[in-house]
Amino acid sequence: RPGPVMVEIPADIAEADSSELIHQNYIPSSRFRSGADETDVSKAAELLLAANFPVIYAGQGVIYADACDELVELAELTKIAVTTTMAGKGAIDERHDLALGSSSVVMNGAVLNYMQKADTILAVGTSLTQHGMITTIPKVSLHRPQLIEACEDLLSTRQQRISPADEIANLKSVWKQEWESKLSSREVPMTPYRVINEFMKVTDPSQTIVTHDSGSPRDQIMPFYESGGPGTYLGWGKSHGLGTGLGLNIGAKLASPEKFVVNFMGDAAFGMTGLDFETAVRSKIPILTVVLNNATMAIETGHMASSHELFQTRDLGGDYADLAKSLGGWSEKVEDPEDIANAFQRAKEATESGEAALLEFKTSEEQAFSFRGALR
Repeated sequence: RPGPVMVEIPADIAEADSSELIHQNYIPSSRFRSGADETDVSKAAELLLAANFPVIYAGQGVIYADACDELVELAELTKIAVTTTMAGKGAIDERHDLALGSSSVVMNGAVLNYMQKADTILAVGTSLTQHGMITTIPKVSLHRPQLIEACEDLLSTRQQRISPADEIANLKSVWKQEWESKLSSREVPMTPYRVINEFMKVTDPSQTIVTHDSGSPRDQIMPFYESGGPGTYLGWGKSHGLGTGLGLNIGAKLASPEKFVVNFMGDAAFGMTGLDFETAVRSKIPILTVVLNNATMAIETGHMASSHELFQTRDLGGDYADLAKSLGGWSEKVEDPEDIANAFQRAKEATESGEAALLEFKTSEEQAFSFRGALR
């Protein structure tokens, strides 16, 4: 990218004779311009509009560039479905007719269907880094901005694409029905999917900021929670440790004090950074922390089989609601799944009155995930 450059060369290499090696293996770098090449943009638009099953794959760069409106404009103009990376979740309001949902190592049925059938993917605002926390897609090298104008020119002379909105809605409905037994389960201890589903029923995603923590909460929330547009979801998990979500939550509330700001974390994550809840109490930052307490590290069951057999390394314990109360915050422990929605309402009211709040839900060792690793 255009900007200052520093190249550091080790002294022994700088002093060595490498002319022959350079001549044999040197490949000139491509030249890049800060503005898009009109010819390349036209080619990209032509490829996109000629595709039989295109998908727009939007990353966090769209949010950073404040280009979310343009993303929606391009999708609506071309009638192309949009999925986002985990970090890009919220770049498009996930209640939009063309929003498939977010895509990571887990995803919903609509995302899976479209990513499997896609013959052309427009990647925008994402590095396409190959990593365990992102959806694996074929390597591509297409980075072309300013497509809206080019697509408008081409669409003026060709038949409009039929909107996939109805198909997307049907795929989501079928997928969600397959999970209905989890989403509405009355089992005790409760499944975290019931917690997530009840939370969605009583909150407005456009007036809420949500972040997950690493591990099970991340993979359980990502496919199901429908974010309300840019800045309403903080997705992460590539390079952060357990407990990061609590700090992100505090920062998000400072940035958007008018929003209902909520982080979901497991009991293991709370064990790493939970005392930072006192920071929110002392600093009068009225966030809501949700602790999904299953007394174990369920997602690590396979990875930690030997160590757990020898040393019970996955076993956890604690009364997190009592701890939060002792730190000066508002808190409740919830064990009845029928009380989940009301508990969220009470917690929201506590934050609106200026209190830092914590809800502890006693959950099962849930290990079912939506299409985890399906596109590997």
